[in-house]
Amino acid sequence: MGDLQVENSSVPVIDLLEFGDSLASEAYKKLREACEEWGCFRIVNHGVSLNLMVEMKEVVRSLFDRPIEIKRRNTDVIAGSGYMAPSAVNPLYEALGLYDLDSPEALCTFCDQLDALPHQREVIEKYAGVIHELLMDIGRKLAKSMGLDNSVLFKKWPCQFRINKYNFTPESVGSSGVQIHTDSGFITILQDDENVGGLEVMNKRGEFLAVDPWPDTFLLNLGDVAKAWSNGRFCNVKHRVQCKEASIRISIASFLLGPKEEAIEAPRELVDDEHPRLYVPFTYEDYRKLRLSTKLQAGEALELVRAPILPNST
Repeated sequence: MGDLQVENSSVPVIDLLEFGDSLASEAYKKLREACEEWGCFRIVNHGVSLNLMVEMKEVVRSLFDRPIEIKRRNTDVIAGSGYMAPSAVNPLYEALGLYDLDSPEALCTFCDQLDALPHQREVIEKYAGVIHELLMDIGRKLAKSMGLDNSVLFKKWPCQFRINKYNFTPESVGSSGVQIHTDSGFITILQDDENVGGLEVMNKRGEFLAVDPWPDTFLLNLGDVAKAWSNGRFCNVKHRVQCKEASIRISIASFLLGPKEEAIEAPRELVDDEHPRLYVPFTYEDYRKLRLSTKLQAGEALELVRAPILPNST
């Protein structure tokens, strides 16, 4: 297949069974193309069982049914990582979160906070494990598509887990569920609602396109860290959620954020005379704070970490 396979919402589709050991594989070319032109893509044949995905959705729904005083126990570890109640900006939206999903201690704390039952704990832990491995696998494939072959490149990068509920009502049809934004981290794996649509992504022409539900797949978004790490080659896709119908919409997002202490910067292989370094090194936590303090949530904060333009040497 020379062209990217596309679903009816025009988002590229990547089949993980097509990847081989050779960088010359057509799959790596398609993956890089999707990252550069779209900043998002569907993955199929991802190896996560449909049964586990269904079970996890059932657990998520039950967690949101907990009383508000229990949900509020889900406190922040880093800003925005815990329970988020409906607000003036996003009145239809609430969320629960976990930082870091690869940490057994953090998983245990998350389950304790929400009084998860033994079976629910088992499902959450199993889901976190397979999603973390999938994030690492996609990260390795992205690096390889850029000519980098480092199997431990993203190994110590923390991952955040966020489950989302949209309380769409008849009065809210046509309004925004979540404002236009980019994700702050590197990669997001989204298990979106299998029945209720509303997610829209922006293409390079500035047009929003609907991303329709597609069961047994994941949608992947690239965020601001991916754009900085790739030295501007990858697209940090803008997206939003619109209320299309009066219904409850549930989604599960898992984020590969950025290194915990080391600075984020483009690997030297991605910097040359034709591609000078675009961004100064920065830590993920400093960048996250910058986005929060400036309220620049749609990728604009990257302009504040632009590298100075140096005169050409002669």
